[in-house]
Amino acid sequence: MLRTHHDTKLVLNMLLANGVRLETDNDGYLQRFDDWSEAVAEMIAASDRIILSEAHWEIIRTLRIFYLRYEQSPAMRPLVKFIGQQLGADKGNSIYLLKLFPGSPAKIASKIAGLPRPEHCL
Repeated sequence: MLRTHHDTKLVLNMLLANGVRLETDNDGYLQRFDDWSEAVAEMIAASDRIILSEAHWEIIRTLRIFYLRYEQSPAMRPLVKFIGQQLGADKGNSIYLLKLFPGSPAKIASKIAGLPRPEHCL
């Protein structure tokens, strides 16, 4: 599978970002937390046809805080609860998150945030 956006290519288990190779798993999740940057996040999002707005960044930054605190990527329920606690009830709900990250917000947002795939997400 080969996806291209600007100077980014996702080839098998590697993300090429500005000439730097970043290892990913089979689903495109970064293998190393420290490989993440906002530029890498934008490339991963673009490969999923998402253009990141400030609303997206708020969730992504909060997800990274969750990961540093709990050492895991949240499934949907813990994600909604944590977002609600950190950003307010208007953002801590499934509908809001689905608008930003269509399909599976916990999986897609975690991938863009440079986190591992949440264990309990289909």
